[in-house]
Amino acid sequence: MNLVVKYLIYMILQIPRVMSKIDRTNKSFFVEQIKIIEKLSKQEKQIKKITNILMKKRDSGKTIFTVGNGGSASTASHFVSDLLKTTITKKNKRFKAISLVDNFPVVLAWANDVSYADIFVEQLNNFISKGDVIIAFSGSGRSENVVKAIKYAKKQGAICIGITGMSGGQFKKICDECIIVPSNDMLSIESVHLLLCHYIVSSIRNQGVPVFKYE
Repeated sequence: MNLVVKYLIYMILQIPRVMSKIDRTNKSFFVEQIKIIEKLSKQEKQIKKITNILMKKRDSGKTIFTVGNGGSASTASHFVSDLLKTTITKKNKRFKAISLVDNFPVVLAWANDVSYADIFVEQLNNFISKGDVIIAFSGSGRSENVVKAIKYAKKQGAICIGITGMSGGQFKKICDECIIVPSNDMLSIESVHLLLCHYIVSSIRNQGVPVFKYE
């Protein structure tokens, strides 16, 4: 069993042991997550490649941008929080990361004055430089504002990473690197997206001496 499967199944198994008392319907949800994770193991090389890209960009001082809508927006924000603090290791540079979902006044200003489809593109226009990275989260891979952000970032010379599900939508065509969660259930897709982020963060921590320990 490869490292990705071991780590992600371990996370699932941290669910309290009282799970044996949960009714069958709810228990099936957790069983389904494990099946999805096992299928996802086929993309282990891709996950490791993305982790290495992020570490190289950290070391070269490039900026990581994240985008998403709804539940994917919360994942985009959460991942940046972990990149900025949880990944800090001794003797290594810190990540420069910005979640483009977090500045509500700016998001609402662009949505109101221009278009919701442009809320990420317009922010990237302020910040992005050649060699930066954009990480886009979308359950379907079809969100218009996210797709526009990827295409714009690519034109500026950024590396585009897509984390999605279902068929992959447009992500699999326009992203430089793409992870597709093998599921059509949005709740499962979004759950695994966060697990993937934590796997990447854990991998980065394990390649150094973490400043913060959570025990």
